[in-house]
Amino acid sequence: MNNRLGRYLEEAPSTSDWLKTLPLYPLPHHVVSRLIHRLVRVRAGWFRRPFVSWFVRAFGVDMSQAVETDPLAYPDFNSFFTRALRADARPMPEDAAAICCPADGTVSALGELRGDSIIQAKGHDYSLTTLLGGDPDRARPFLGGGFITVYLSPRDYHRVHMPLGGTLREMVHVPGRLFSVGRHTVKTVPGLFARNERVACLFDTDHGPMALVLVGAINVASIETVWAGEVTPPRGRSIRCWSYENGSIRLDRGEEMGRFNMGSTAIVILPRGMAELDPALQADQPVRVRQAIGRLMRP
Repeated sequence: MNNRLGRYLEEAPSTSDWLKTLPLYPLPHHVVSRLIHRLVRVRAGWFRRPFVSWFVRAFGVDMSQAVETDPLAYPDFNSFFTRALRADARPMPEDAAAICCPADGTVSALGELRGDSIIQAKGHDYSLTTLLGGDPDRARPFLGGGFITVYLSPRDYHRVHMPLGGTLREMVHVPGRLFSVGRHTVKTVPGLFARNERVACLFDTDHGPMALVLVGAINVASIETVWAGEVTPPRGRSIRCWSYENGSIRLDRGEEMGRFNMGSTAIVILPRGMAELDPALQADQPVRVRQAIGRLMRP
């Protein structure tokens, strides 16, 4: 495999992967997720304290770099889950041309788009146009470009940050399913990221366009951005678009742009010739917010 074209989960799905995935198809994804949306905002101590304590133990959550290190001090589970980190916890790269990782997590896939096609895992890819809401004009600047997909596990920091500084041009909310986005579904569900509910944010940077897509998943009861607040729920059935052509929203490289209220996946998409992703990065590799994941090629 040419590493420039893609690095992704190459192992075939196991019987265990299929057994974990098949029950998700008939599951009422949004009903379950809306229930979670309510539960994680319950402030009663009898519910919140044991739930948070169990979660920290079960997933090995590291609180040492949080602004508030006591997990029981948060008013509800969602506040704990979307906790802020200390300002020095994720330093910026010294290289001004470096592209920053958008989230703490694990690389699911990265590489070059084959035209409109993005690699998901061995034997699976999906359409960039579909991912961005179905408008070919929206996808056209990125055809043949580069991408990186970062999976956020339950133990990770769940705020998403800017890979590059940019001015927001458009935000698109695309309704869809809410399959899990863990390893087993990435390997088994065709077109997973273009089937799940998602919020695509398109920016103009000093070096070209950039798309940052926040993909929802089962139990991900809400996706927020810093400029719009909670984008989903409600789910709805129609694609919703917001235009920001006046250039009023500008975010710097490394600045927070949104968050998952429960964990999921972030995808960065860049146009052809704009940047080169770090050749040392591999699928399944842990990454952190503001870590350099590539470098701009354009001056």
